[in-house]
Amino acid sequence: MTAMKKSKGFWYSIGLAFVVFIVVQVLISGGFLNIYLVNALYFIAINIILAASLHLIIGITGQFSIGHAGFLAVGAYASAVITMKLQLPFSVSLIVGGLAAAVAGLIIGIPSLRLKGDYLAIATLGFGEIVRITLLNIDYVGGASGMQVSHLTTWPWVFGCLMLTILAIVNFTNSTHGRACISIRENEIAADAMGINTTYYKVAAFVIGSFFAGIAGGLYAHNFYIIQPTNFGFLKSFDILIFVVLGGLGSMSGAVLAAILLTIVSTFLQEYPETRMIIYSLVLIVMMLYRPQGLLGTKEITSFFKNRNGIKGGPDHDSKNTVA
Repeated sequence: MTAMKKSKGFWYSIGLAFVVFIVVQVLISGGFLNIYLVNALYFIAINIILAASLHLIIGITGQFSIGHAGFLAVGAYASAVITMKLQLPFSVSLIVGGLAAAVAGLIIGIPSLRLKGDYLAIATLGFGEIVRITLLNIDYVGGASGMQVSHLTTWPWVFGCLMLTILAIVNFTNSTHGRACISIRENEIAADAMGINTTYYKVAAFVIGSFFAGIAGGLYAHNFYIIQPTNFGFLKSFDILIFVVLGGLGSMSGAVLAAILLTIVSTFLQEYPETRMIIYSLVLIVMMLYRPQGLLGTKEITSFFKNRNGIKGGPDHDSKNTVA
């Protein structure tokens, strides 16, 4: 019975998502949304993908990484090279961008994920800066002046990649592999004592998260007409980190909600460049003071819609006879 309820909830969610897709597509095709709002929608979806991918690394596996912008940059430039230099289709460029970021995640993950806490954060931050400085000195991709990219990102592509990311990460989290990652987050020593290959699962989560960050990079690169290494500095990594922390560590719904809210706030404050970062920072400070566990904590948004009849402790609880 529980499996049937979960199955119904899953298909309801898929149906609702496609309703949203069709409505937005009709609004875009009919010209009801201007370019500014369309770009805002694309940016929200890309940030959700980034938040979900980092959620797997930090929120599920408990590995404090602040170099996510490096994987975003690898995916962006790899996909841009595929379309602009090699003249291959956009779909191929997204796959190559994701794979390139996954390989980068594997290379940096194997040696660095033996570290913990602040040491791991410093190592991943160093990786992100290495990627940025390397791109600054490669003339093939434009160096510091940047690389011109065709505008190929569309709503169907953005929506498809978003759904793929969320479904993949949610299913991974609910699998035995996801439970192994959660056990590492809770107590790595205990997980290792129970026979879980902690290094393998940490690297696996890192590679999967990097892969989807690379896909987000491909969408990001082809949403603008030029990409530059300065777009992928350590401040970009902190922006993505804020999505996960503000939403609640361990909550996919929280990361998605935080990505939506902060992207909207940042977008509408662009008219006030002098005060935008001040207001943005004050919002975060107030949030951390009054809700330090994040918007949803460790809960998912579906937990607020469960049948209250199934909650124990009511007046009728323990009123029925039971058989010992």
